[in-house]
Amino acid sequence: MLREQPTIIVPIGGIAATASHLPLGSDSLIVERLADDLSAARRLARAPVLEYSVYPVQCSHDGGVGLRRKTLHRVMNELIDSWEDGAGIRRFIVLTAVGNDAQLEALSTVRTEIAQLTTIDVLGFDLGSLLTTASTAEQIGELATSLLLHIAPDLVNGEPASSSPGASSDAFLRGARAASAERSSELYGSVLERILHLVDAAHTEVR
Repeated sequence: MLREQPTIIVPIGGIAATASHLPLGSDSLIVERLADDLSAARRLARAPVLEYSVYPVQCSHDGGVGLRRKTLHRVMNELIDSWEDGAGIRRFIVLTAVGNDAQLEALSTVRTEIAQLTTIDVLGFDLGSLLTTASTAEQIGELATSLLLHIAPDLVNGEPASSSPGASSDAFLRGARAASAERSSELYGSVLERILHLVDAAHTEVR
């Protein structure tokens, strides 16, 4: 696969207690499934999920494990250097589903020597009328819960409820309560479609 296209998908998940109704590591489950489907649709290689992301400090008090922003930045730079030099990778597609500014800032400063780098926040898409909530935090809660209802419904534990302090904002939980199993497949399909569009639009010929 890499001989045909020197491109690799890099899914970055996370281990955090996002909310009491979602499993630990829900971010990893989301990006792993999307990476699998992107890989199959475009015949692209994918790396194993990087299980650690940048999280606010309070997440660690509720079972979450996170990295500092500069640590993730350094890890990604070292991995990309290795892939570029050792495997001749010329295009990186980074998928993340953490949905916080510190994570996105860490990834936005990752640099390559000659390869193209595309970073996609799968919880950041404007899905318009497909989501019933209004604020950004509510929409992230609704979308994350909906994606899990499609990917792993057996792991979504009942109604969203407040958990330990700092794990989830009230807005995230309001959005999560608006998620619907009936609409989960449509939302997942829309997210995957937007990822495919971004990947295709960003494509440049690799020499």
